[in-house]
Parts: sequence; C-alpha cells; structure tokens
Amino acid sequence: MHGHFYQPERRDPFSGEIVPQPAAAPYRDWNARIDAECYKPNAERGNLRHISYDLGPTLASWMATHDATTHQGFVDSDAPLGVGDRDTGNAMAQSYHHAILPLAALADRRTEIRWGLRDFDLRFGRRPTGIWLPETAVDLPTLRILADERVKYTILAPWQAADTRLDTGRPYRVELGGGRQIVVIFYDAELSASASFQSDATMNADDFARERILPRFSGPGFRDGTPVTALIATDGELYGHHQKFRDLFLARLVNPGPDVPDRGFDITTVGAIVGGTPAGAFLPTQIAERTSWSCHHGVLRWTAECPDAADGRWKGPLRAALERLAAGLDVVAGGLAGDFMEPGALWRARDEYVDVIFGAESPDGFARRWIPLATTEQRERLLVLLEAERWRLAMFASDGWFWDDPVRLETKHVMLCAARAARLIDGAADTDLEGRLVDDLTLLTSPSRRIDGSAIYLEALSDAGQPVG
Repeated sequence: MHGHFYQPERRDPFSGEIVPQPAAAPYRDWNARIDAECYKPNAERGNLRHISYDLGPTLASWMATHDATTHQGFVDSDAPLGVGDRDTGNAMAQSYHHAILPLAALADRRTEIRWGLRDFDLRFGRRPTGIWLPETAVDLPTLRILADERVKYTILAPWQAADTRLDTGRPYRVELGGGRQIVVIFYDAELSASASFQSDATMNADDFARERILPRFSGPGFRDGTPVTALIATDGELYGHHQKFRDLFLARLVNPGPDVPDRGFDITTVGAIVGGTPAGAFLPTQIAERTSWSCHHGVLRWTAECPDAADGRWKGPLRAALERLAAGLDVVAGGLAGDFMEPGALWRARDEYVDVIFGAESPDGFARRWIPLATTEQRERLLVLLEAERWRLAMFASDGWFWDDPVRLETKHVMLCAARAARLIDGAADTDLEGRLVDDLTLLTSPSRRIDGSAIYLEALSDAGQPVG
C-alpha cells in the first residue's frame, strides 16, 4: 500500500503563518485538524512502517515546527527493508511545491525535483530511490530528469500506461533514451478506488483482505517466476481524515498481529519490490504522455477547460498570467544577478537554495559560498532574488487550479505567492511586474461571484493584511 501525504501550502508567504481557519473548527486551521485526525494517529499506530509513503516537503516543514513528535514518527518509519541497501527504505520523496511538472519549464522541473530530493535527504538522512510526482502527472522529459538525478522508480495510475491492456501485477521499466531508464509500478485501479471511495468495502479489514485482495493472487502467476503484486495507492489523508477510523482499518490490514491467520499474501512495500533489482530486469513498457491520476483528460484540469469542471474557463488565463509573470521575474532577476555572478550561476544557486529554506545553511553562509568576493549589498541582493524565485516556483502549486472556482483559498494562495515574488523583484529593480500581473488577471472571471481575477487578487492581499495600492 502507498499513502500520498500532502496538504496545500497554507502559510502566508509574507508572514510565514497560517491565518485561523474557522471551517477547521474545533482546530485552529486545516493543517492542525488533519494532523490530529490522520498524521498523528497513523504515526502512533505504526502504520507507516508497513506501507510505502511520501510526505510533501511543505507539509513536512510545517509538521516539524508544529508537531515535531509526529514528524519524527514519519522519519523513523522509513526503516531499512533488509535487501542489502540502506537506500531502499519504504519512504519516497516528492517534488517540492506540488506543481504539475509536465506543464512547467524544464529548468523549473529540475529545480522542483532537486529540491524534493534534497529535502528528503536532509529530513530522512538518505538519498531517496523513489519519488512521487504531484498528481502522478508525467511525461518523458520529466522521467529523464528523474533518471539523471538517480531516481530509480515512481508510481503511476494504470491508465498512464500506453498499453491499455497492461497487467499491473508487476513492475515495468520505461526506456528514456541515452541509456537511461526508470522503473514504474502501476497501482491497481479497482483496489485503490474501493479503498478510497467505497466506505462499505473498508468496514472490515479482514473481509477486504479476503474478498478483494486475495483474489488478485488466485491466478497462475507469471511464467518467468516474477511474484504477482497488487499496489493500492491513495491519498494518505484517507486514513482518518477523509474517512473517520480508517486509520484503524489500515492498521488491521497491514499489521494484523498474531490473532489473524495467514491471509495467503504478504504485505510489502514498493521499495522492497524494486529493491536492488536492476531496472533492466523488468519488462519494458511505455507511458501515455502528459497524463495524471486525478484527471482523465491528461493534464487539462490544471491548464484549460477540462470537461470535469462545470466552468473551467478561468484556468487557462490564470496560468498564462502567472507564466508571463514568471518570465518577467526570471529576466529581471537574471539581469540583476549579472552584476555579480557569471552567466547561469543564479539558476545553479536556485537549485541549491532549498538548503536555506530547510535551515541546513544560513542565508549569509549560502551567499558567501556562492559569491565569496561580493559586497554585503550584493550578497543581500542575491538572497532577495532567490527568495523571489522561491515564491515564483510556489505560485504554480497544483492546488490553485484543482477546484472549480478561483475564489477558493487555494487559488488565492498561489496569487499571494505571485504577489510576494513580484514585490521582491519590483523592490529590487524598480519595475512594475505586479502591475502587469494585475492587468493580466482581469482576463479571468469567477464562475460563482462574477468578479475578475484582479478583484480576487486584491481580496487575497487584503485578507493577508497586505497593502493593495
């Protein structure tokens, strides 16, 4: 089983705090509520030691500050799997800001992946071999970056395989060109859907094991002797938050104890399945390009008028506005950095700036390492540029486009990230990138309130206590 543990970034990019969220009552905010209902009980029950899981870096950083015991429980649950390699624990990395990578610029994909891998290394104390792609959104260029970064495997939905008849009972390899390859394990769609959406199916873990899982292993098996596997992949928040008491179901299913007879199958993890086996040992397959697990129309949910949305006409203009802002930010930042860095150095520094965000390196120490002969003013300027790039990356988090209306908190949050990035650069270069952003946001309209994106943007700033002039 795999649990994808992630929450939207809720911390204000200006203050670093989460404003109180009354809808999360009796808790202060949604992070606190979901932590109490899901993260903490699953860590305390030891469920994480028996499943594969990934923990979103932005959620993990919140957890480390506000519930250090549970955070440590996630870290400690990444146990070696006894396959002769410390790097085959059951935890997987996740790219950093939950951006839809096939929609991102190549350099942004690389930074998001490198930040996610580095955050995992710093947090868990080892280099990850597997990574969860946000919304499992995938294409070949993204997989090539993973292979270049020495990632061995990822998880995808079965409809993300080019072969619609593919048997998900075994891992596969995807050839990426240039001698590169990556292992993909496709989850079992029916089992995953029943665990996620059918409450009656998960009332009793023993019945679920006997009636739904065991039949997966009743066939003749594979001729080459490869063990048959069945992967259940779900949101981690399912277990206790989306469904009350589902953490107890998970505990009984994956760690039944001595009172449960042999069920006829073993509980294992993706890391153990892939283990130390070379990628070339798995059968080849191909992926369906620009697909995801939560949109059956590729990646339209985050960029255009997806048929699943009642009115998604705002999504394209929002993405276009933020992409134009990102281009402007990059041009201005690159020009300013050219006064004290060699060409391209700013983007290499951006790839390593996650150490400052994590707290593994002080801002001043980072700046001195990158520009040791610079003045104090130049070092401060570098840090401003990198902070702007941090929030410019954050403004593409998938949550801003996931739902049906841009007046939601998630979309307002990506707008706040955009405001933070624009104001940092405008302050450093005396430009007006924010003004151009506001103009571009007038091109989208809320389906429910019939106000345009610039009005939503100003509401978000006002709600955050930021000046709107």
